[in-house]
Amino acid sequence: MKKVFAVLLAVMLLLTASAFADGEAVRLAALKGPTAMGLVKLLEDHGSEYDFLLAGSADEITPKLIQGQIDIAAVPVNLASVLYNKTNGALKLIAVNALGVLYIVEKGETLKSLTDLKGKTLYATGKGSTPEYNLTYLLREAGLELGTDVTVEWKSEPAEVVALLKTQESGIAMLPQPYVTVAKTQVEGLETAFDLTACWDALENGSRLVTAGIVVREQYLQEHPEEVARFLTEFAASVEYVNANPAEAAVLIDNLGIVKAAVAEKALPQCNVVCITGAEMQQAVSGYLNVLFQLNPAAVGGALPDENLYYAAE
Repeated sequence: MKKVFAVLLAVMLLLTASAFADGEAVRLAALKGPTAMGLVKLLEDHGSEYDFLLAGSADEITPKLIQGQIDIAAVPVNLASVLYNKTNGALKLIAVNALGVLYIVEKGETLKSLTDLKGKTLYATGKGSTPEYNLTYLLREAGLELGTDVTVEWKSEPAEVVALLKTQESGIAMLPQPYVTVAKTQVEGLETAFDLTACWDALENGSRLVTAGIVVREQYLQEHPEEVARFLTEFAASVEYVNANPAEAAVLIDNLGIVKAAVAEKALPQCNVVCITGAEMQQAVSGYLNVLFQLNPAAVGGALPDENLYYAAE
């Protein structure tokens, strides 16, 4: 009887431990691309602590986040604002995890600054979303108007842009990383003219060009502050590793199915993977969201979020 009892007790403890582990796993999601790259070392070292979803589009993450099926998610930073407004403040932004990833590339060497785009036509993706708004703002700061001084032929996919560049002796495009790296392997003579993140920083307006941020459900944060704090610590270490070890990180990026290792290793230094938190995060994001709001209020959910969007660890 003692042996039977011991076996039953062991089984019960195992089931309890499994249930506890399942209950405690952080349900984490991220978009495929630079938005997810900074997480790879965290998932390699602490994968058992996370139930991870790598999504192809924000549409896969948004409903799950709203319905409480995801706890923490890396999403476009303007989507964080949209969801904050939509859920009456049920989300908090805890970190910026990717700055700008947009670049102007060309076949030839005619461009030295944004002003050199006057009278030019360029190919791009992202009409009606942040790439268009980012370009519009930067051109205006350079004294140019999109659609008047600079013409854009908008395409639905980066692959279309690359195909067009292949067939022309010269050409200009706005592309995000890691597509810039991919394009350079397919289009002979394609070079980076300038980095839109650097152009934004040169304005010294207090904001940053921000691609993505990490949000947490307010309810989860209130119920599991230790897990959120642990995540931030592990994520900061992961970002540091990824930036310091691009070759090794590229293998992890490939293993997760984000992008092939050969592309990831070359693209990583231009993907601006970061971990920015606290007051620095708030300044960078609030300034950027204000720029988007001035261009199109719908881009941030109709209204600028209040300061309760931003989480500052104690």
